[in-house]
Formats: sequence, structure tokens, C-alpha cells
Amino acid sequence: MNGPKSANRARPRSSVLTDSLSVAAAVLASIAAIQLVSGSSVVTLAFAGGLTVLGLIVFAASRFQAAPSAQIEPALPDWTVTVAAIEQPGVAVAITDRANRLVCANAAYESWFGSAFAPPRLPVDAPSAELLARMARAAWRDGSSGEVTTLTAEDRSWTAEAVRSGRADDYLIWRFTAILRHEPLVAITRQVTGAFGRMLSAAGIAAALVGADGAVRAANPAFARRAGGDETASMVGMDFAALLLTDERDRIFYAREGRKGAAQTLIHVPLADPQEFAPGSEAATQEPVLMLLFDAGTALGGLAGDRGGQAPQLEALLEQLPLGLAMTDRDGHFLFANPAFMRAAGIEGRPLPPYPSDLVIARDKTAMSDAVRRFGQGPASSGDIAVRLRSEPDEPVSLGLAGVRGLGEAAVLLSLADTSEETRLRRQVAQATKMQAVGQLAGGVAHDFNNVLTAIIGYCDLMLLRHTPGDSDYDDIQQIKANSNRAASLTRQLLAFSRQQTLQPETLQLPDILSEVSQLLKRLLGAKITLKVHHDRNLGPVRADPRQLEQVIINLAVNARDAIQAKGGGESATGTLTFSTRRVEAQDIRRMGSEIVPAGDYTVLVAEDTGGGIPPAVMSKIFEPFFTTKELGKGTGLGLSTVYGIVKQSGGFIFASNAKAPDGQVKGARFTIYLPVHNVTEDELAKAEAEEAARDWSGGGRILLVEDEDMVRAVAERALARQGYDIVTASDGDEGLELVRGGEKFDLVVSDVVMPAMDGPAMAREIRKLQPRLPILFMSGYAEEQLRNQIDIEAMHFMPKPFSVQQIADKVAGILAGKARGG
Repeated sequence: MNGPKSANRARPRSSVLTDSLSVAAAVLASIAAIQLVSGSSVVTLAFAGGLTVLGLIVFAASRFQAAPSAQIEPALPDWTVTVAAIEQPGVAVAITDRANRLVCANAAYESWFGSAFAPPRLPVDAPSAELLARMARAAWRDGSSGEVTTLTAEDRSWTAEAVRSGRADDYLIWRFTAILRHEPLVAITRQVTGAFGRMLSAAGIAAALVGADGAVRAANPAFARRAGGDETASMVGMDFAALLLTDERDRIFYAREGRKGAAQTLIHVPLADPQEFAPGSEAATQEPVLMLLFDAGTALGGLAGDRGGQAPQLEALLEQLPLGLAMTDRDGHFLFANPAFMRAAGIEGRPLPPYPSDLVIARDKTAMSDAVRRFGQGPASSGDIAVRLRSEPDEPVSLGLAGVRGLGEAAVLLSLADTSEETRLRRQVAQATKMQAVGQLAGGVAHDFNNVLTAIIGYCDLMLLRHTPGDSDYDDIQQIKANSNRAASLTRQLLAFSRQQTLQPETLQLPDILSEVSQLLKRLLGAKITLKVHHDRNLGPVRADPRQLEQVIINLAVNARDAIQAKGGGESATGTLTFSTRRVEAQDIRRMGSEIVPAGDYTVLVAEDTGGGIPPAVMSKIFEPFFTTKELGKGTGLGLSTVYGIVKQSGGFIFASNAKAPDGQVKGARFTIYLPVHNVTEDELAKAEAEEAARDWSGGGRILLVEDEDMVRAVAERALARQGYDIVTASDGDEGLELVRGGEKFDLVVSDVVMPAMDGPAMAREIRKLQPRLPILFMSGYAEEQLRNQIDIEAMHFMPKPFSVQQIADKVAGILAGKARGG
């Protein structure tokens, strides 16, 4: 893009000279015409003198006007020189003025962003646009934007920086550098055409990257020289097979050299991942391949016993490939293995064993040895074998084998894909599936159990109304109720694990919860274990059930205590448990680059102990239900699974890791819980005030009670009848709907959710067609949030099971009081 240019340019000298000659010719012609007409020399001289004076006057006037003009309109800067200076391959450079207008830019900038956009207003995502605005302000203020910043668009990303420049500091110079995503084939192409390809050429090895269509994608100088006659020639797009020929003995020659040239040894290196494509399959044949050619009489000494020759160059090339490759001699001794093979075989960082059979379990050793020997001593061929590695004895892998000839002696090429990341993801999916299945089972069991507990607790409440302290049965009834509440807490744990429990969330601060349970924690930990608490400033409020958060903290503390005592040898062991809270903003989450935690503001709770840490084999199982490392009878295995369920149902995230000491040794376990910051709304404040005012309701009413469980229906009927309500019962949804259709008038419907035939939500929708403003109260052992997501009914209320007589009475009173006020 060129900058502004001067509007007043000096005329060329040739043009001025031509104009002057034309004027002189015209003057002489006119003088001659006067002389011819008048015939008088006096008249002719007078006319010539007049023209001379007039010409002098015009010349002086033009000189007088030209000088001020040059002073008033100075020439504008010529930006073409600047454009030529900033032209850099792979770097976009742009210059903007004080008004953020684009003054000039190089070709890379126009290609990436276009001349219609000027920094900091570029076609990038919202966070990057904000970063650009900050960079501009910092550059105008400080002279530089500071650190190099990363920008992203839909499919591209760049690093950016800006500096202030100019004699009056009135310009900003922007530089953008593209961030190239790592592509294995792109890396191999660069290796073949770059310095490494030239190294291969110097060693006499020609290399070409060939696509599935047989066309050359890249070639090193040796291949270009032998196949095209010029090592600088571009071989891209040429048919690889057409550049070679074979004779009756299947020897390979370059077509340009003919049979007079040296026969070639061709090594075919597939670049298809055998974990994704079966060797030899149609899909695998669609992937590019690397072709290596060298004179057939040349031996790669390093692969045949001599470490000289071309082996170092070939090994260096194999090290760059993403596919795990190794080579053995005909007797099965390892000669070489690239890093990808070492990672895939689970021996990264350790010496290469003598034989490939040392990598597999004992049962597969014989099959492995036989396969290597067969491919090493027989004709050149390829195949694969399923084996189980010692590093992963439960996961069979496919090991590719190919007999290689022309390397001085027979050899076997082994290929093994690095599937460590895929294995990890497969385990996570299996773990999630198992957790979901067990969660569904636990939720169903807890739901049915809650119906039984509702009846037990309700009857205990009714019996206590007829007994007073001191009666012979009073203490027994209290004991039954206490045990029932204990069983109800067990069902809450099951529902917490399956994320189906009923939460009663409140807006709270984490330091307040830690303060309330700190005395209990000290008693749980004992005198030998030190409890430390640290709080960050300006923590945001979170919305969660305070009782459930207390359960989370207590479970983590109990686990830490047990770990410290197990490490130290008993109850006399000493250690430290530290709870700390931190404030994490959205920009910190984006900087973390987490794929799990979405960007946003969080309040983080960190629990860290000195119990020796979590073994790697246990790390993936700690949140599983009923998994425990404690002795038989000393742990249910529901502690951390409950913590996991409570955190996830509260909209948070929990991560387990090991804390390390300054020397790098593991010192203990660390649990990090992210809870999203919640901002209190006016609607929530108004709802809380309305619920508080509704507790004083005593206006009575007529209630339709629909419940398929006889014992639960009986308890709820007696509890509500005691409060003076007129109760009409129904055993299922069909019966309840018929009562309303028959003309019965009710102030409230109290219904179970899951019932045979017509369930509660279906009945409620039909009733609403008849009485649109009739409030509905659902009773269920499932989570309220889950039900609200499945049931789209306005003015729906919820009562969790199990409930006491007082709880259902208070809930019904609150609903009827709100209805009376018109809410």
C-alpha cells in the first residue's frame, strides 16, 4: 500500500525546452510577417522590442509566484521507500497515525487482514480485540506495548507488538507474526526441502515426499539432481513413478540416467498411523509416503554393524517422524528406535532393551521373537501382530513389521503408534460411562428408599405429638427417628454421587463456611495434625448449599487425616492440612488454557495435606463410588464420590493432584475446587422476603393430595389435616384428574412425580387446562433442578423427600399465603 504523494510535481526538462523552442519559433515567425507586410525596418524593430519587454515581464512574474508557492505547499513524504523497507516475509507490518488510521502496510498485512482494517480494530475475536486496544493505549503512553501478545481469529493466531515512532512520536508501528500450528507432514516437508534434506544429499541419499496420487510433494537436492538434472529444479507435481524405471531383474534406475546409471535401493516409509488405519487398508493408502533412494551398492553401515556410512543421517530422519519406528537386524537385535517408538512402548527415558520381545509380556515373547525372525530371514514383506506391552498389559496393540533389504544386511522395520493420549481419553470415557451407570442405579435406589424413610419419619413425628419427654416410649421413638435421619443422610450421599440430590442453595462466602466448621475439623484431626487456613482478598460470593459444602470440607479433612496417619504410622503421626481460598478471574482461566473449566470468575478452595500424595495407579479411581484404599470395614468409598457429586451439582469443578516440595518430591495430595462467582439479583432478594413472610399463614384451604405410596399418602394426609386443611386424596394421576374434572374446587394440589399410568407432571398439565391458576406442589426424592429441567410448568413448587410433618406443613402454608397475596 503506497502512502500520499505530492500533488505538484516539477515538469521534466525536456518538456520545458520543447515549449521554449515553440515560443521562440512563433516570435520569429511573427516578426518576419511584420517585416513582409510593412516593408519598414523601423516598424519591425519596434514590434520586436515590444515583444521582448512583454516576455521579460511574464518571466519575472512567473518567478515571483513560483517561490512562495514552493514555501506554502511543501512536498508530502514519499511512503514508497517505507513500504519497501518494511516488506518482510512472514511478518505483517503496519503504520498508523494518531487517529488510528492506516498510513501504510506491507503485503503480508494486506493478505492477512486487508487494507480496510487498521489496528487496533482488526477482524479477531473479542478478547483479542480488547488486548489490541490495551496495546495501543500502552504504546501511545509508554512508547511500547510491552510484552508480545497472542491474538486469535477463527482459524489463525498471531503474536503482536507495537512501538511509537516518528520525529514527533506521531506514528505507531505494528508487527504481527503468524503462529503456525504443528502439522507432522508440514514438518517432514520442511525437513526434506531444508537443511536436513541437504545433509541427506551430501550423504548420497535422495528423498521425496509422495502423495497418495503418486505426485511428488517435496524433494531434496539429490533427488532433483538425479531425477531432473538440476538440484535447484522444482519436482513438485511430477509423477514419481514416471521418474524411475525398472529392468527385467526388478532393479530400479532413474529414468533420466537409464540403465547406464547406478541401480537404486528404494525404502518406502508409510506415514499413515497404524492405530488409525489398518496397514495396507484403502484408507492407509490415501496417506503420503516418504521415499528414500540411494545406490544399491552402498551399505548403511550403522544398520549392518558399522556405525559409519549413512546410518546417522537415516536415524536423524526417522527421529523426526511422528510414527514410532525401530529397526532390528536379522537376528532380532535392536539397532535403533526413534523417540516416538520409545514413548509408545512405555520405555521413554530408559535404555533400549536388546530384543523387541523384552517389550512384551511373557505370554507374547515367543510369538514376538518368531515374527521378527520370520520377517528378517524371509523375502521382503510386511504385516502386523497383536501384542501386549509390559507397560500396558491390559491393552493389546498392533505392532507393524516389514522386512527391509538393501541396507547391507537384512533388517526388520518395526512400527508402533504412540497411543498414550488416546488410551488416556479412552479410560476417561470408560470412567465417565461407569460413573453414569452407577449414578443412575444409586439415584433409583435412593428414590425408593426416600419413600420408606418419609413414612418412618412422618409416623415418628405423629407419635411424638402424643408422647412427652419422660414417657416410656418417647426415647425409643426419638431413637427410631434419629436412625431414620441417619439413613436419610446415606441416601443424600448416593444422590450426591449421582448428582440427583436436592440442594437448598444460598448465596454465601467460602470463608464463612470454613469458619463454621473449623472447630469440628480440629476435633476430627486431633492434636497432632495442624490445621491452617488462608483466605485471599476480594473473594466473590458463590451459590451453593452450605450444609453440602460443609460435608465437602469434612470429607476432605477426614481423607487428609487418614493419609497423614497412614504415612506416619498411626494416630501419633504429625502433619499439616491447609485450606486456602483464592480469587480467579476470567483472564486467569483463559491463560490456563483449560478445556474443562469455561472462562469466568471463580472462587477457588484448595485443600492440601502432607500425607504422602496419591499413587498414580489410584489417581484415576479416587472419585469412583465404593473405591477405597482403607482396610475392610474402615471405609465405604463414598467420601470423595460424594464430594465430586456435590461440587458438580453446584456448577463447580474439582481436580485432584499431588503437591510437591521444593526438591521435587511429592509431599501430599491437593484438591482444587472451582465454584463460579454468583451475583445476587433483586428477584432473589424479593423471593427470600416473601418466603419469610409466608410462614405465618393460618388461613386454611382445600388440598388435593395425589400419592401412589399408601404409607406416604397417609403420613402427608394426617400432617396436613392437623393444620386444619380439608384433604381429598387420590392414589394416582388419573384419579386426581377425574376429581378436578368432576367439578371439585381446590386451593392446592400436592402430588408425587413418579406414579404408574399418568405421572404427576402429566396430571398437572391437564389440571391447568381446567384451572389455570391452581398451584402445584410436587414431592420427590429426585433433585429439584433435574425436575425443573424436565417439567415446564409455571408456578410449580417442590418438596424434597424425606420430609417431616413440620416441613410439609410449613411448605403448604407458604404456598397458600403467596396465593392469597396474588403471588
